Amino acid sequence: MNYKISEGKTYPLGSRVEDGGVNFSLFSKHAERVELLLFDHPDSEPSHVIPLDPKLNKTYHYWHIFVHGIKDKQIYAYRVYGAFQPEKGHRFDGSKVLLDPYSKDVVNTEKFDRNLAKQYGVDNCCQALKSVVVDTRHYDWEGTTHPRIPFASTVIYEMHVGGFTRRENSGVNGKKRGTFAGLVEKIPYLKDLGITAVELLPIHQFDVKDVVKPELENYWGYSTISFFAPHRQYSHNQSLTGPVDEFRDMVKAFHKEGIEVILDVVFNHTAEGDDTGPTFCFKGLDNSIYYLLEDNQAKYKNFSGCGNTFKANQPVARNLIIDSLRYWVSEMHIDGFRFDLASILGRDHLGEPMLITSVLAEMESDPILAGTKLIAEAWDAAGLYQVGEFINHGDWFAEWNGPFRDDVRRFVRGDEKTVKLLAARILSSSDIYTKPDREPNRSIHFVTCHDGFTLADLVSYSKKNNYANGEDNRDGCSNNFSANYGVEGYTNDGHINRLRERQMKNFWVILLLAQGTPMITMGDEVGRSQHGNNNAYCQNNELSWFNWDDVERNKGLLRFVKGLIKLIQSLDVFQQERLLKTEENGGNPYLIWHGTQLYKPDWSDYSHSIAFTLHHPQKGEFLHVMFNAYWECLDFQIPQPPDGKKWFRIIDTSAPPNDDFYELKDAIEINGHTYLVHDRTSVVLIAK
Repeated sequence: MNYKISEGKTYPLGSRVEDGGVNFSLFSKHAERVELLLFDHPDSEPSHVIPLDPKLNKTYHYWHIFVHGIKDKQIYAYRVYGAFQPEKGHRFDGSKVLLDPYSKDVVNTEKFDRNLAKQYGVDNCCQALKSVVVDTRHYDWEGTTHPRIPFASTVIYEMHVGGFTRRENSGVNGKKRGTFAGLVEKIPYLKDLGITAVELLPIHQFDVKDVVKPELENYWGYSTISFFAPHRQYSHNQSLTGPVDEFRDMVKAFHKEGIEVILDVVFNHTAEGDDTGPTFCFKGLDNSIYYLLEDNQAKYKNFSGCGNTFKANQPVARNLIIDSLRYWVSEMHIDGFRFDLASILGRDHLGEPMLITSVLAEMESDPILAGTKLIAEAWDAAGLYQVGEFINHGDWFAEWNGPFRDDVRRFVRGDEKTVKLLAARILSSSDIYTKPDREPNRSIHFVTCHDGFTLADLVSYSKKNNYANGEDNRDGCSNNFSANYGVEGYTNDGHINRLRERQMKNFWVILLLAQGTPMITMGDEVGRSQHGNNNAYCQNNELSWFNWDDVERNKGLLRFVKGLIKLIQSLDVFQQERLLKTEENGGNPYLIWHGTQLYKPDWSDYSHSIAFTLHHPQKGEFLHVMFNAYWECLDFQIPQPPDGKKWFRIIDTSAPPNDDFYELKDAIEINGHTYLVHDRTSVVLIAK
């Protein structure tokens, strides 16, 4: 069959279904010629090779063509020809079949050969990734809309789509385990836990073979292949465009339950790696347009630590990022994004910081992205550390608060010189975020995340144990502020295990009571362990997967966490969109610092304890919180409760399970003017 072709249009980029056929548009400034390839099957030779005539099918640097008679689900790709001059930044290779950078679905992932894609001049057609024409116009969202939950009421759950249901004990049907559809079946668990948003580790199509040790797989997904396509391996529906539909079904299911979906996105680098890496898209389309190159343009700048750096502020690459975000919001109904190594996106074409005029600033002002959650990981792998900059100089961005993680870990461990730092973190880090009248909940608080120890390992290992990654334990962070409390790793010692669980509860209390937006890492609520591996990026196995037996095994910890989340969601003092005052000011909700003695906080380097009173006058809420990170018991004075009220204990992390947390209606009355806080213990009282 010979298709009728016509000139086509430059916009929109990618492929779009129109009346009578499909329009294709591709940018390449330095290409000499381009061929559009059409396929009947993902792993076959092309059924049609359509050369684009530069006189008819090229406008400026855009190559475009309209093919009549084809429609949704057509498989396609490109060959792009030009100079192979790495020293000048050009890596064209007409033997390579290339993805459309705007591809909304990717096929042939099972037969993709990463090594073959590295070999210049070797045809890889049957082993190459291919694009699919996707028509997104007719999906039925059943009236669901973005929940638009304010940061002040948000509890984020960082999770891995595959790892959450991959184990057999998840109870999910075998064919759906590890998929978007499998995740839908676990929404009741997440709803019961009390989370309001899931933050999914990368779901853009990524290269599972981008690893150091060939027999392992890239599990986390920070190895992007396509910025528009959902990861096909996460889809139970393997038909053409099936992953797109299954992903939307998942988002719709979450929205029906009032839960937001945030994507962890990787725009700072791609899976094409360094000068020894494969060519499957950007390198072959126009290498110097899409990547930051060294003075010797055969080499790549590596601010990502992953071999290359995407040239995010080159106009074409910049538009690609914005178009991707718009697509995920408008067509896939995503509620927000966490930007991996976001500081890279603030670097110019030479790699110098330009935060205020970068693509990041454009995101904040884009009308389609208005109302979405934008969360920056405010650093990169080359030492650019910008915690505070995104909030202080922006209007909408939130940030991962790395100092919160480190300072809370150090305080709970019992380090010196940490009490002042803890106090700052509890009050949303006003020493870091100095912008007047900022919303305090743009500070995203976390104690753990995917990158590093799980919470259980944080209190069980003093050193990382990453030997299974095949890099001789060189990978992963070595400064974790962790402790094992007597024995490295697993132990039957009851005293050590009780202390470890108490320390986990202490972390939970600080995380959830501090003013800011808490983020929980998948499985921490049930003590998930990775046996000391703090860089499990390549462990797509039971080491990293959620173990559903832990739900019953550690039901006491789960009960504690669920109760604590429910508590903060029930009190207005924890939903404030303005900074808490540190003294009463015209009836505003406020906080007063104490030490073991009232109104006398000990800010010395050797202090290991702090207390504070929270009061919301308009709502009549009055709480007193005591933290003792010392290794001996301390007697804390407690303030006089408001007239007509008494103190009731709702939390004491030293108490045994079922006595460590009480709902408000069951809280234990406390008499006297002091409370004995046991070693390494947190206590919360409420007046009623």
